[in-house]
Amino acid sequence: MIDRRLESDAPKLGVVVSVRGSVVDVRFESDLPAIYTVLRMGAERQIVVEVLAQLDARQVRGIALTPTQGLARGMVVENTGRPLQVPVGTNTLSRMFDVFGNVIDREADLVDVEWRSVHRSPPPLARRSTKAEVFETGIKVIDVLVPLERGGKAGLFGGAGVGKTVLLTEMIHNMIGQHEGVSMFCGIGERSREGEELYREMKAAGVLPNMVMVFGQMNEPPGARFRVGHAALTMAEYFRDDERRDVLLLIDNVFRFIQAGMEVSGLMGQMPSRLGYQPTLGTELSALEERIANTDKGAITSIQAVYVPADDFTDPAAVHTFSHLSASIVLSRKRASEGLYPAIDPLQSSSKMATPGVVGPRHYALAQEIRRTLAQYAELKDVIAMLGLEQLAREDRKVVARARRLERFLTQPFFTTGQFTGIEGKLVSLEDALDGCERILRDEFEDTPESALYMIGAISESRQKSPAGAEDEHAADTHES
Repeated sequence: MIDRRLESDAPKLGVVVSVRGSVVDVRFESDLPAIYTVLRMGAERQIVVEVLAQLDARQVRGIALTPTQGLARGMVVENTGRPLQVPVGTNTLSRMFDVFGNVIDREADLVDVEWRSVHRSPPPLARRSTKAEVFETGIKVIDVLVPLERGGKAGLFGGAGVGKTVLLTEMIHNMIGQHEGVSMFCGIGERSREGEELYREMKAAGVLPNMVMVFGQMNEPPGARFRVGHAALTMAEYFRDDERRDVLLLIDNVFRFIQAGMEVSGLMGQMPSRLGYQPTLGTELSALEERIANTDKGAITSIQAVYVPADDFTDPAAVHTFSHLSASIVLSRKRASEGLYPAIDPLQSSSKMATPGVVGPRHYALAQEIRRTLAQYAELKDVIAMLGLEQLAREDRKVVARARRLERFLTQPFFTTGQFTGIEGKLVSLEDALDGCERILRDEFEDTPESALYMIGAISESRQKSPAGAEDEHAADTHES
């Protein structure tokens, strides 16, 4: 008598009907695979295809997640009967993975891990936390002017060389030091050079033990790049839901995810929408972004690098991404050239958390006053360039002095760059940052040189850098003796 259980466990086989680049059609005589099922084919079953459409009662169409060289019509296809899966568990910490959950850091193989599907639903509304909490980063300019939301999503807009990766690295360092959380780095369409450099830097900075890295490199097929974000989120959800820990999810770059979806859509023969984007852009981005949330168990706080095509903020990719973000941090090349790091533009950056009801009346009033002072200084710059500072009214000169001191106070030495700058990194509490800004706005430091406020932590450190402060201390010591 045949054991029916053994019969059902046997691999369900099909045949390749056609291969067009990354698009593969497969015929099955029975048991048609469900959408998102993974099929394996080719020599040693190395070629992986994900089913995206059922053409009729016998044929499915899928997109290859690996290169399709060597694949031919008539080849045998194995139906795995399950979707794409990745490993989850504490043993994934300090490791680097590809979209299939394979370790790519040349270290030992993974042991004691559970495998979960990358296709998961967002947490239901009943389980979501409705409390608006500020996520402190220890970085003055962000905490004061662009407060991030715990369980929220922040967009980091910036070109090459303005300090985007350094800012992400510092946030990972501070997150582990302050929140005892887990950091997840997801590289979508990353250059392999960037991934290798980031891994090396994280190891050198000592932040790797509480971090997981997932990469879908730029040279990989669009299908693989399109699923990297889902793979990273599945790993992050484990730490949030099972371990009840806070997770910091860093995505670089969201535009590459949208771009990969556009390529997959084109390969599948869908009619393009405006500017060539896929008609399902909103749905695909939402399916990823809605999984990033804070629940009654923990929170996934996400910081996402966003490339804006041709600096056009009306581009559909930017518009759809904006609708999901609770904070937008804009990095300025001009500020970077002036040495004002982190090079965040306080007038272009914004946060939905910067309201009296969330951050409190004092913080809100201070942030508004800082923005107003910096905006006035920006308007006066043209006059200063043409006529000189002496031609300004006395009150305007005071505004300029305050603004320049605020700009310098909002710079900060980072732990992750200490080995290059020789300046020890500083972690500044929100209270210290607000206190410093308030005292500068009250003109308490009008006699302190601007340089004394540059690259310090709390405002009290300015006395150590200021020659006047040093003289006062020396005079006090002499008086006491």
